[in-house]
Amino acid sequence: MRRPKLPKPPKLPRPRLPRTRTGQRRAVQAVMAGCVLALLPSTWMFTVAGDRLRTAADVPRTEVAVVFGAGLWQGEPSPYLAHRLDAAAGLYRSGRIQVVLVTGDNSREDYDEPDAMRTYLTKRGVPDGRIVSDYAGFDTWDSCVRAKKIFGVDEAVLISQGFHIRRAVALCQEAGVESYGVGGDAVHDATWYYGGAREVVAAGKALLDAVFEPDPVFLGPREPGVQRALAAGR
Repeated sequence: MRRPKLPKPPKLPRPRLPRTRTGQRRAVQAVMAGCVLALLPSTWMFTVAGDRLRTAADVPRTEVAVVFGAGLWQGEPSPYLAHRLDAAAGLYRSGRIQVVLVTGDNSREDYDEPDAMRTYLTKRGVPDGRIVSDYAGFDTWDSCVRAKKIFGVDEAVLISQGFHIRRAVALCQEAGVESYGVGGDAVHDATWYYGGAREVVAAGKALLDAVFEPDPVFLGPREPGVQRALAAGR
């Protein structure tokens, strides 16, 4: 039995450039406008964070450091998160910070970034009493807003990777936290390049967060953990 012939899909018309000079000029202008709009969020991010990036050796002495979650592997910090925590532990040992606020995702029982971060830090010499956990840091904006409104942080050293630190500084500045950024060490592997590419899209969301200032997924009452940790060390 012969198979019936399927109808061929219709051919899509090929895009054609305008034939007139006026039309061509408008097409070029539209493309240029699109490029400007696409780059605007990244430009804003680089402008806000430009002079606030430091190294671990020259970052100003600040009471609080904020470490952003970056995923767990079988319950342990991912390599990228481990680099961030190593940088925080180094800053604590050198006396440049006094308290570490670890902020990450604990939206389900079997996934707890802040506790994994706390355990990692204590094994590297940071006293448990100097670590404060934010269990509702679901994204960078939420972490920055909660650092300010829930934990009362007015100034902080932010620790992340180089591809993320500018966005973190820009958002925390917008949330009212005077911020300096330190980029933790990282191998430039496929994950690093993916993170860099992802930042182009994330910058757009960051700009919208800065403009519209949405409430975090979970806000909740004020928590005195940071103030207690600072008072205990005085």
